[in-house]
Amino acid sequence: MAAIHSASTKPELKLRHALWSLGFRYRVNDKRLPGKPDIVLPKYRTVIFLHGCFWHGHKNCKYYTVPKTNTDFWMAKVAHNQERDQEEWRQLEAKGWFVIIVWECQLKKATSEETIACVETEILRNGELLQQEKEYRRKAREAYRLAIKNRKERETALKAELRHI
Repeated sequence: MAAIHSASTKPELKLRHALWSLGFRYRVNDKRLPGKPDIVLPKYRTVIFLHGCFWHGHKNCKYYTVPKTNTDFWMAKVAHNQERDQEEWRQLEAKGWFVIIVWECQLKKATSEETIACVETEILRNGELLQQEKEYRRKAREAYRLAIKNRKERETALKAELRHI
């Protein structure tokens, strides 16, 4: 168990190197966010969790098997990990972060290029959604300021009319 690392695993390094070569800049295991996401892309408001198939119970995956000994313990442990993961995702999404999950098996040689391409597409899509949201908020602020300005102008005109009466 001591040989099992939680950060900078081989699949994680593979994904990080691929993202870096695609021009994405990121932070690693940011403690300020729930769950200490493996990769944080602040510019795109996106976090990436890279889950080990065994530790997080990847369903229908050949790399996830329940051990034959101490089965109850392992099933409870994986179930607890899954519940914790879901809670962390909810907290991140509530704070306005996009969450991407990548499974360890998706970064095996046969599927890694496809997975990395999907992650890149998702990150870019999240960036576009973030820009659209920023533009919407900018327009809303602009409309609010204009409404305030118009109201003040009407009040000033009304006061001027009342003085002339």
